[in-house]
This record gives sequence, structure tokens and C-alpha cells, in this order.
Amino acid sequence: MSRIGKLPVTIPAGVKVTVSEDSFEVEGPKGKLSQKYDPIVTIKVEGDQAVVTRKDDSKKARSCHGLYRNLLNNMVIGVSSGFTKNLIVNGVGYRAEVQGNLLVLSLGYSTDFVAGIPEGLTVTADAQGKISISGIRKDQVGEYAAEIRKLRGPEPYKGKGIRYEDEIIKRKVGKSGVK
Repeated sequence: MSRIGKLPVTIPAGVKVTVSEDSFEVEGPKGKLSQKYDPIVTIKVEGDQAVVTRKDDSKKARSCHGLYRNLLNNMVIGVSSGFTKNLIVNGVGYRAEVQGNLLVLSLGYSTDFVAGIPEGLTVTADAQGKISISGIRKDQVGEYAAEIRKLRGPEPYKGKGIRYEDEIIKRKVGKSGVK
């Protein structure tokens, strides 16, 4: 039995999970999400819990068991509380600001980077260099945060660049003038 797959998904108050023969839908205060699933697994909603079970013990069924349980859990968390990733922009003259549905980043190059904000995400940037990305889909929030970080990754000598808020950058000692 899958360690993750056998755990039931707790459904909080205000969230409704509906299951059809090939997809499940989660609706909550923040929005509505749906996902198709393979009929090799079965999803049952029992009171305030959803249980994912597999039909047989094949390799595909075992792999789908944990996958669909986690997808369902992420959807329940997303529509009830949402997901947030925070990025820190660090460096002299490095700035980030939101203009309408665009994120404008000044990262030490001759031109500014302009990144469009996808539908379903909320992005805020403050004067201290903190970018906050939030939304109801965990994969969309993480993917957009990774794309922004990739524009100028953190470097280990001066610590300049874009990093996650909880990321630790090992600092290196630069060259020393030896005569």
C-alpha cells in the first residue's frame, strides 16, 4: 500500500468535492478546480474525508494511487487557503514592481525584464525587494516563481540575484590579494 495514497484527504468546511467517472472537481471559497483521473483508481467521498483506493496491484495502479491522492489534497488546500511563494530580490539597483498585469524587474542588465502575470495568479512587489506570488494551483504558483528566479539566480560571492525567501545561499570567500 502506498504510504501517501492510503492517507485520507480531510475536506474542510466550505469545500465541496464532487467525483464523476473520469474526473473530480473541488469547489471552495477561493475558486473551483477540476482534474481528470485514470479509472485504475477509485475516489470516494465519505463525510468530511475523501479516500483514494486502487483497483489492483499493478505498477501503474500503485504509481497513480499516491499521485491522485496528492493532486486532490493540493486542490483542497488551494481552494480553501491558497498557495504562496515569496521571492527576495537582492542587489544594488535591483528592483521589482507590478504594473497592471506585468511584473517589471530591473536586475542589473541594460534593459528591464517584463514578465506577464498568468491568469489566476496574484503578484505583489514591495519596495524592500520582496515578491509575493499567490494562487489556488500549487503547480502554477511554483512554476511562475521558478521562471522569475531563473532570470537572475543568486550568486554565492555577493549574494546578488533572486532567491526564495526560505532558501539558504552558501556564501563563498572571494579572491584574496596575495603578493
